[in-house]
Amino acid sequence: MTRLAVIGCGAMGRLVEELAPRQGFEVVLRYGGADRRAGVLLDAGLLRGAEVAIDFSLAAAVPETVERLAPLGVAMVIGTTGWSEQLPRVRETVAAHGAGMVHGANFSVGVQVFYRIVAAAAGLLAADADYEPWLYEIHHRRKRDAPSGTLRELRRVMERAGCPPGIDAASNRAGAIPGTHLVGFDSEADTIRLEHQARSRAGFAGGALRAARWVLGRRGVFEWTEVWEEVVRSAGEPAANGNPPLEV
Repeated sequence: MTRLAVIGCGAMGRLVEELAPRQGFEVVLRYGGADRRAGVLLDAGLLRGAEVAIDFSLAAAVPETVERLAPLGVAMVIGTTGWSEQLPRVRETVAAHGAGMVHGANFSVGVQVFYRIVAAAAGLLAADADYEPWLYEIHHRRKRDAPSGTLRELRRVMERAGCPPGIDAASNRAGAIPGTHLVGFDSEADTIRLEHQARSRAGFAGGALRAARWVLGRRGVFEWTEVWEEVVRSAGEPAANGNPPLEV
């Protein structure tokens, strides 16, 4: 069993903890906002030999968490979003200690496929002035960041494919919706709509656990959208630490 620390005790952290044992992980630490407010520090004693940590906490806490875990040799998966302006600081910390980290706007495999479908459509339509692109998302009322990291990544994907910057986008927060993202291309003749709808948070948690297995033994900062295909391809192979293959 790979020893896992779960950082963040919200809905995502609880789901990661629930799914971890069947994926070959033993949860040795649950660390949440109450611990942070009480001044409990992430040190070697508290981590109890954790090999990897999955963080679904608060954006403001990510740099400090990385600065505490990297010197201890704990690999990291950061699912928290909204901290991208601190990425240079985080990269420097990871590099200084030879640690490994994967971060991403969305760890769902379905969303990774969706990014590529959207990129293909945007590339085909970017040069056609008759089609104007737009974005829309809706998430549960407790989600803090708006627009979400996923919507921001969709916009970047479309711009890289040739769409003009400043694509119109809208965000709603209501109810208990795990997450729905719509991409549209509208013209006087017709409308093209592409949609990804999460049925639950299980896809996000499962992807984070895949990333946690993959990052063991690696050094550097990796973005999930850039490595997920390698993760999926290697899912049937033993991990770097000799653990059994991760379920797909």
